[in-house]
Amino acid sequence: MMVIDEHYVLCFPDNKHLNVAGLGGLGHVAVKMGKAFGLKVTVISSSSKKEAKAIERLGAPALGTIDDIIDTVSAVHPLLPLLKLPIFTLVVGGKLVGGSDIGGMKETQQLLDFRAEHGITADVEVIRMDYINTAMERLAKSDVRYRFVIDAASSLSQ
Repeated sequence: MMVIDEHYVLCFPDNKHLNVAGLGGLGHVAVKMGKAFGLKVTVISSSSKKEAKAIERLGAPALGTIDDIIDTVSAVHPLLPLLKLPIFTLVVGGKLVGGSDIGGMKETQQLLDFRAEHGITADVEVIRMDYINTAMERLAKSDVRYRFVIDAASSLSQ
């Protein structure tokens, strides 16, 4: 069991559906974490190619019932139009709209321990420094799985 200060997390009850908006560097890890916590995870992406990858590589099923959403989209986007729920519906339905920032060192260590225990890693593509411009072009086209990591040591050694 992992104990974390409730001020730093959102609680997801067992057997709930978690929807992750965005399948980038954070989103793909959120999918892995949700699955490790035993949640049924689905993905929303503006790219049908990424939704297919979510199903194929991460085992996230097609979109279905949604109980919770984790929004990992870094672009500015209005959430209010997506949430068209009157306050009464939120209260009576026991729904929660919340946000969370990273906790302290202790919470971060607990998260890292959990990820190590469950083999949860970030998928990265290692590139050399001379590939940065191409990587930026690919990033603009959403053609990256899921983070670029620059191998500075091998780039500088030549």
